[in-house]
Amino acid sequence: MSSDLPLIIVPEEEDDLDINATSYADCGHFVDWDRYPTLNEGSCTLSVEIPQSVKDLKRMAREGQWANKRSLRAEAYNQIIKSIRCRLFTPDATVYHDVSERLFAHGGVHDHPMPDFLEGCLMPVYCLNARGETAVKKILICIGNQYPDITYSPSLPAVVSLLLHFSEDEAECFERACRLISCVETHKCYIDQSYLAYEASSMTFGDLSKKYCQAGHKFITSHAENAIDIFSDWLMWIFGDLPFDYVIRVFDVFLLEGNKVLYRVALALLKQYRIHVDSDVQDLQTDIQCFVKNIAHHISVEKLLEKAFSIRLFSHKEMWLLQMANRKALSQSGITVMQPRQPAYMSVDMANFSSEIVTAQEMRVVWSWIPSRFSLYPPVLLFSTMEHGYSLQRLYSQCEGSEPTILFIKTTANEVCGAFLSTDWSERRKCCGQVATFFGTGECFVFTVRPEMERFEWVVVKKPEMGMAAPPSPRSRPRSYSHGSRLAPPLHHPSPPKLSSAPSSPSQLSNFLAVPIEAAPARLSPFLSVRHFQLPSKTASMFMSGNNQGIIIGGGGGQALNIDADLNIGRTEHCETFDNPPLCEENFHIQHLEVWGCQDFGN
Repeated sequence: MSSDLPLIIVPEEEDDLDINATSYADCGHFVDWDRYPTLNEGSCTLSVEIPQSVKDLKRMAREGQWANKRSLRAEAYNQIIKSIRCRLFTPDATVYHDVSERLFAHGGVHDHPMPDFLEGCLMPVYCLNARGETAVKKILICIGNQYPDITYSPSLPAVVSLLLHFSEDEAECFERACRLISCVETHKCYIDQSYLAYEASSMTFGDLSKKYCQAGHKFITSHAENAIDIFSDWLMWIFGDLPFDYVIRVFDVFLLEGNKVLYRVALALLKQYRIHVDSDVQDLQTDIQCFVKNIAHHISVEKLLEKAFSIRLFSHKEMWLLQMANRKALSQSGITVMQPRQPAYMSVDMANFSSEIVTAQEMRVVWSWIPSRFSLYPPVLLFSTMEHGYSLQRLYSQCEGSEPTILFIKTTANEVCGAFLSTDWSERRKCCGQVATFFGTGECFVFTVRPEMERFEWVVVKKPEMGMAAPPSPRSRPRSYSHGSRLAPPLHHPSPPKLSSAPSSPSQLSNFLAVPIEAAPARLSPFLSVRHFQLPSKTASMFMSGNNQGIIIGGGGGQALNIDADLNIGRTEHCETFDNPPLCEENFHIQHLEVWGCQDFGN
């Protein structure tokens, strides 16, 4: 059994958990039954045995085997959440009684301000009655009292509201929410607790949509004035816009699997939206929200979950690595508090950008293709044949120490192509100077700019069945809402603060794991490194190579780019690494060549 999964505690004398629905028959004091979906409870038995196997428990949640029995779901939630490994001093029901008595003994909930971490957030009601609405406010105020380090958590009100539908009292709901907040299971997270974490998760969703929903990602980036704002809504598509009978099914699995299931569902929603959307959309953000709110007209909850779980995401560990890399990039760029966001491509200054090869608009398109943690920074020219001459050694000397880099080539036929290269060219020195020795990661890609703009990613990204996630080595193995009214209107949003400097240490960001200090600055997350995959052949991972005789990008059956030491003659072919066609004329002469990097204000 995986150590990353919650364990269900089973009495020694029994092989299965016996979830007795009658013990939670009285839950639902906070529910407005006129708004609650009609369930076919007669189809469920009063007692269901839950196997010890976490795999079987996940299967039951995914199949909705307790979906039609409210009291059964309540008891299942109780068992699942109790099994989550938490911090030692996690507040429980007793703490809630003490804190709520102290806070509300001489005044009502309206005498207390809502916690600062709800600044700008909307709180859902779903199917709660007036008593439930008040209870949610009290619970959130008490959570704010016990967790002063939480600075921003837009999903927490929805989580509390959903839990309250299936809790016997406020104290039980409070304890359950605290266990989700205080989860310490390896590479698992339930609730973002800072603006930095929230922004990183939005960037992560953008990265995932590039790989798993390319049509949807392309539609958003080509139709939205600020695509980042659209991707930042991904969590609220689930906790804000999905109808209650859909979101509660997602929540069933979320309690077992953490936020990975949220990424799956959001990607499935984006795929469905792209299938049904009209190309002529005036307000993309509102249109997606409207689509999700009316999702029942397009696909059943069972089919939606089926499509979500058919998406083969990376492992919890690899997802965590990507999330941490995005957090580190945001922190290094000074984004630690809420502030206006700009589109990634806006890092390219249209007025001052200058290149012999590409226009500012073309550079913006290419910049939108690279991982978000790098597109936060403006491009900086590292090498140009116009300035530094046609010398491979000069290219190496100008580019070493920079990671990643973007190579642009303009041929004498005025065709333009290039490559995004994830790894420092100094890595070639560790390969004994052999051209045939490749390095880099799966985030490398090649592209064409003229006559047509097109990107060709690593073949394993496009065809994930080619590579299975490799098991970690023993040495590295770590030990507006759709239903109900709003509880409250949006809280007053203060004027955006100035950019703050990055914290001196990742440990200052409480409640979340941080990227180790000793890691190389701006280093790519290894979540797409070759060692994380069991590939059918080496040709599927020939990313970049170089020595004194030339450089090669891509390999296997041919080379995507092969450039000589004089930076004069090149060749391009189909290669197995990127499954690309020739990027220009197969044999070409170089008119200009440039290498760009990401400007790091920290250095």
